Parts: sequence; C-alpha cells; structure tokens
Amino acid sequence: MKVLLVEDETKVAHFISTGLEEEGYAIDTAYDGKKALELLKETTYDIILLDLMIPEVSGLDVLKNIRDRGMNTPVLIITAKSSKEDVVKGLDTGSDDYLTKPFSFDELVARMRALLRRSRKADSHILEYKDIVLNPYNRKLVIAMGEVELTEKEFLIMEVMLKNSEKPLTRKEIAEYVWQSQADSTNIVDVYVNFLRKKIESVTTKKYIHTVRGTGYVLREEDEKG
Repeated sequence: MKVLLVEDETKVAHFISTGLEEEGYAIDTAYDGKKALELLKETTYDIILLDLMIPEVSGLDVLKNIRDRGMNTPVLIITAKSSKEDVVKGLDTGSDDYLTKPFSFDELVARMRALLRRSRKADSHILEYKDIVLNPYNRKLVIAMGEVELTEKEFLIMEVMLKNSEKPLTRKEIAEYVWQSQADSTNIVDVYVNFLRKKIESVTTKKYIHTVRGTGYVLREEDEKG
C-alpha cells in the first residue's frame, strides 16, 4: 500500500511514517502543500493523510485540487483543529474521514484500514494478481513499488490477461478482446505483448507474461526474468 503523508511537523511526520513503515506501508512524506501536489502528479497513492495547517498551499486547497482533478483516493485529515467548522469544511471539500491531534497510532491505522476497505469495495473493477494492480481510471499498472503507464491496447491486453490469470490465452482470444475480432490482428498481438513485457520488466525483476508455444500467452508470476 502506497501512502502520501502531508504533515509539516517533523516529529509527528516521523512518528507516523516510522509506524506505518513497520506495518508494511510504503510512505512518501511532503512537508508542505506545494510538494504534496508535485508528488500527486507523479505517483498514484492508495490513501492520503493530510494535515490542514501546512505551509505553501493549505491542506484544504490541496484537497480541493485532488477532487477537482477527479481523483477518488481516500483522504484522511489529521489536524490540530478541533472545531466543528474546520471538520465540516474538510468533509465538504471531499475528505473521507478525520482525526484530531493528538491521536493514538492504533486509531490512525484502524481508520486507514476502514477507508482502504471501503475504497477497494467501491473500486471492485480494479484488477489484481499477486503484486500487480491494474487501475482503469488512469491506465496505470502498479507492480509492488513500480508503476508504468499503458497505452489503450496495452491496457486491454493486461486486462484480459488479469481476468484470466494463470490460464493460457490464444493469440486469437487476445485479439478478439483487444481489436474486437479483426481477422488480421493476431500477428500484432506479439508486437504489443512485447511492448507490455518491456514495461513490466522495467519496474520488476519478476517475469509475468510467458509465451505458450503453439498457443499464445499466459500471465503467471515467476521470480526471475526469462
């Protein structure tokens, strides 16, 4: 799970990031709103922990920017502000939940897990296999800590292979899914699968797409590139 922590208090940021890393989360930390927006342009996160009182760009403005861009990433506000007005502003702007400082680490993790469960249920069309996550919103393929952007055809090939993980698919079956039964499209399947393989192997040492001689391809995880 990839987490963006936006928090300008160094001690608080260290406390949260250290604890979450021990829980197995991957953390990026931004100490101001400007840096947070820069990171959000470069990386897709599973959840965002957002302080309201941050320099450069306020937490509320960061949140507004996130929602204006159509991003549905869960956002948990963490703030020293405790008035109803501040909470309402955050919720109205698009946050999913909030925690008022000081809070226990266990409560933070529990809130995060609840939001992540809710998010995954809502995004049940997201496809997963082992370390692979395919996101249809942005056509991004995430493998463990690596991320690549796919073209439309590469995305469709990955989609059909994920829907049939560990099941061999013929070139014709892939072509029918991607090119909608065009008779002359089976040969180009090899070209696009090769493109896809190179992108996958640029971010992981594992090999996922295997050639099935005389048939086509299969999606299966192996530890080393072949």
